[in-house]
Amino acid sequence: MVQGGTRGAIRRAIVIGNGFAGAENQSIGLVRALGLSGRHSLYRVTRPRGGINRWLPWLPLSLHKKVDYVISGIRGRNKDCLGLSSGVVEADAKQIANMARQTFAKRPLLVVASGRDTIPVASTIKRLAPENVFLVQIQHPRSHLNRFDLVIAPRHDYYPLTPHAQKQIPWFLQRWITPCEPPGKNVADSAALRSAASSWHAELAPLPKPLLVVNIGGPSGNCSYGVDLAKQLAAMLQNVLWSCGSVRISISRRTPEKVSKLLIREFSNNPKIYIWDGKGRNPHLAHLALADAFVITADSVSMLSEACSTGKPVYVIGVERCTWKFADFQNRLEERGVVRPFTGKEDMSMCWSYVPLNDTAEAASQVNKVLAERGWSILA
Repeated sequence: MVQGGTRGAIRRAIVIGNGFAGAENQSIGLVRALGLSGRHSLYRVTRPRGGINRWLPWLPLSLHKKVDYVISGIRGRNKDCLGLSSGVVEADAKQIANMARQTFAKRPLLVVASGRDTIPVASTIKRLAPENVFLVQIQHPRSHLNRFDLVIAPRHDYYPLTPHAQKQIPWFLQRWITPCEPPGKNVADSAALRSAASSWHAELAPLPKPLLVVNIGGPSGNCSYGVDLAKQLAAMLQNVLWSCGSVRISISRRTPEKVSKLLIREFSNNPKIYIWDGKGRNPHLAHLALADAFVITADSVSMLSEACSTGKPVYVIGVERCTWKFADFQNRLEERGVVRPFTGKEDMSMCWSYVPLNDTAEAASQVNKVLAERGWSILA
């Protein structure tokens, strides 16, 4: 075991992502909070996409890839075009573990991963290089916690432990759904927001105030909606436009095409409104830094958590369509006075405040505590 002094000082980090901005931003935010901004590399695990693959995300990742390989062979599809073409390197556990053993033999390597699909890769890296890697897993892996040095689980991961949730889970499924360890915490940090505000200042700062940012996610099994919610949102936005100086709508990768087309058709000719459709530079962090208020669809825990870390008014639409832990998460935020339901009757020039969520700083403190217990530290 590497102990003490600079030999136990972590100087670099590896982030294992799953291609979803919400999960990856949590990992990158934690790395930044630990003082390793600019000293981390992003790798990614990717699922095959397109065609029948949209119905297979419940499969374990390795099995999903094998099924897709067989199907693509039968159909003659190009196997080199599977997954994401983002330029991010595919995570190879053996390669990363070998790098940790050789390149960082005298200094441990921090590995931060988030999301279910990253668990096999991240835990394999730790197994292959246990003396050279400190592994942090964000989001509860459900089992075998001894594979990780630290698990940081958002509180809504523990909704299955509540009496109300236990009644909804068949007994034979509880061991696979219910976490067994007490929760930790984990979300965009102030340094990243300051940087984004600076780089987008020329474009966003001159916009008339108040600036309302509308973030559109996408439906899920526990938060289902479609064009009906888009129509409701469009009507409500029309009602509050009088109180807005500017409105910027962000459409995510998960947003159904019918929803995005309706919003574009409804607002594309309105001079007050700009719609970001996923092309070009992503303004997400700049929106967090420079917006005066937010309207966010209830399906996205990450977008809501990030907005609630700013201390600015956050309005939510679609809460009544959410079930399971998504509904519990929304209820907790509303009980704390962090969010309010979007009704279309708001005056966006009226500000209200709350104690901002600051889970990233708390998570970073926990990482430093566990590192210190091992005799390791982050080299700033």
